[in-house]
Amino acid sequence: MRLDIITCLPELLTSPFAHSILKRAQDKKLVEVNVIDLRDFATNRQKQIDDYQYGGGAGMVMMIDPIARCIDGLKAERSYDDIIYLSPDGEVLTQNLANAYSMKKNLILLCGHYKGVDERVRQHYITKEISIGDFVLSGGELAAVVFADAIIRLIPGVLSDETSALSDSFQDNLIAPPVYTRPADYNGLMVPDVLLSGHAARIDAWRLEQSIIRTKERRPGLWED
Repeated sequence: MRLDIITCLPELLTSPFAHSILKRAQDKKLVEVNVIDLRDFATNRQKQIDDYQYGGGAGMVMMIDPIARCIDGLKAERSYDDIIYLSPDGEVLTQNLANAYSMKKNLILLCGHYKGVDERVRQHYITKEISIGDFVLSGGELAAVVFADAIIRLIPGVLSDETSALSDSFQDNLIAPPVYTRPADYNGLMVPDVLLSGHAARIDAWRLEQSIIRTKERRPGLWED
């Protein structure tokens, strides 16, 4: 998989991709992440990529010209499955959506900033808008990291135990069950006996039961769906 991330603040993306699972995925050549500084596509000496919005109002708007030239340049080199704009009014990211995008080959992620991007970018260049939740961030960079992490960890070979991702919360529309590790007895706080029984069928049944209970209690909307 190749991810090309367009941003006006590339420094925000340096650390997340330099550690842990995201770094290992790149080291294994399972994913290529390219952070692209949008200011490199500005046309003036000030490297301007934003301007005042027509009609007045507070906040600056990211200009169409540098974004268009950046995307056109990338598309001239390869085809892309989707050009994604991280936006609070896009489709909300779910596990099912992450599963689908983990199988894509080439993606462009556009990180918005200020009051957002010129609407003509969204109309003529963006093929998919994705939100990580019903709230507003200062920019799309952190949303891009969340999206990238959600899909990269699902690529076969990224996780040491590939079955781990299959038992994550939401994979079966249920919240994950509680988990425990050593010691079995911590100051009288005990691990449930069933997990120490070695009986695989009973353990699976207990975990399913706990997932259902947790989903009903903590995410009733999810359970109803």
